[in-house]
Amino acid sequence: MIISVGVVAYNEQNTLPKLFECIKAQTYPHDKMEIVLVDSMSKDDTKSLMEKFKKENKDFCNIQVLDNPQKKLAGGWNVILKNYHGDAVVRIDAHAEIPEDFVEKNVKVLESGEYVSGGLRPNIIDESTPWKEALLLAEQSMFGSSIAPYRRSEKKTYVKSVFHGAYKREVFDKVGFFNEQLGRTEDNEINYRIREAGYKICYSPDIVSYQHTRNSLKAMLKQKYGNGYWVALTLKACPKCLSIYHFVPLCFVLGIIGTSILAAFGFPILAYLMWGLYWLVAVGMSFLSVKGEKKTWCQLALPFLFFLLHISYGIGSLVGMIKLPFWKYKR
Repeated sequence: MIISVGVVAYNEQNTLPKLFECIKAQTYPHDKMEIVLVDSMSKDDTKSLMEKFKKENKDFCNIQVLDNPQKKLAGGWNVILKNYHGDAVVRIDAHAEIPEDFVEKNVKVLESGEYVSGGLRPNIIDESTPWKEALLLAEQSMFGSSIAPYRRSEKKTYVKSVFHGAYKREVFDKVGFFNEQLGRTEDNEINYRIREAGYKICYSPDIVSYQHTRNSLKAMLKQKYGNGYWVALTLKACPKCLSIYHFVPLCFVLGIIGTSILAAFGFPILAYLMWGLYWLVAVGMSFLSVKGEKKTWCQLALPFLFFLLHISYGIGSLVGMIKLPFWKYKR
């Protein structure tokens, strides 16, 4: 199979060199690999790094460097889908690293008869410090992030979505392009349409790739806020591509507001129950997160990190809900 590897990037001059080294190290025959790099109008050296990669690597069957004037991730992936030449396309995040057998193992699954493949996606950090390791633990925890199978499942199965997926050409030929009106949830929506079109998404734990955790608490909270915001707006675009778990942080924020109002009017019992239960679970999940890890003082912040992540996501969803009736979505 000819495999097209796609990367969309915006201001990623710090992460691209490592990712490019990972791509060059792939064991899959390079003369059967096309690399499609899309720059979303970066303000740093992202595009020049892409051009340098193209100039210095002649062993791949083709390398394209393209522009995404819309800047949105969905728009960037549509640029790839309109220009790739392979029998299948592999989606790789610019914040990612892939082992040398990543493409080879995806091809093995696709050649077994599957149309979409993907696998385990652990988080990693770019620098080992006690604080960044604590942020990593918060992101890796089921309580702090997600219950998606691609984060931790160890068995081969069919799932609703994968993170770094490989797709046979027929899939996008049938379901069409990414929805460019969406931000952060374009993958939920496209995977829903893929399943509705009759394709199964095969998760194989033998396939592993890595995503860099955000480098600071500020960046992580900004990410969570954006995720929550777009989950709420997506209710107008494709409610069936979401699950009830996407709205748990919103319910938490509404619970805080509701029980605080009741407490102000002399009925504090529900606030006591909610906060007592929440912090009990947060502390318990913190202990589970540090089990087997080298202990540091920064790990004491885990319950509060969980709280901040949940609040950021929930507030984002609340703002999205308020904006939802006024969002001019074109079907």
